[in-house]
Amino acid sequence: MNIKQIWVMGSASDLNYSKETEEIAYNMGKAVALNWYTLVYWAEKDYDSLSTAAARWAKSVSWLTVWVTYWNNSDIWWEMKKYTDVLICTGMQRWGWREFVLVSSCDVIIAIGWWSWTLNEITIAYQKKIPIVVMKWTWWWSDKLADEYIDDRYICDSSRYICKWASSIEDALNYINLLSQT
Repeated sequence: MNIKQIWVMGSASDLNYSKETEEIAYNMGKAVALNWYTLVYWAEKDYDSLSTAAARWAKSVSWLTVWVTYWNNSDIWWEMKKYTDVLICTGMQRWGWREFVLVSSCDVIIAIGWWSWTLNEITIAYQKKIPIVVMKWTWWWSDKLADEYIDDRYICDSSRYICKWASSIEDALNYINLLSQT
């Protein structure tokens, strides 16, 4: 599997995620960049997210980042422009089809957290047969789906991926690097 683009996904700051969770996302962005993968992320014009935390780190080492936004032009959150190499303006509203475009642009997704849209994005990846990594102890969906399939489709379709539970950033990258060699 030729893995090039990875999305580090998680909540927006309106859900008051912990500093510890933000640090996991930030360090995951570092790990993605240091392993030569392109970081795909999303950002909103009006608040921060775990995905933008990952992008900040990846860009701090001058690594390639791709921002998929719901806006239909480049009049976007200017602070994040300095962390972005490629901007994809979907023109799609928040909380809808933009997430389908985002997931479809990735070779792997890494889920940090428990929010309802995280589940939506994980199920899109599952249906599209995109590998999913869920970070251990970042709560709810990440813990509930750990080392599980989303449904029974894997029985008749062996190309489905389990939601791989990673207990550390190193575990996540080891799994992704292993996939990349197959």
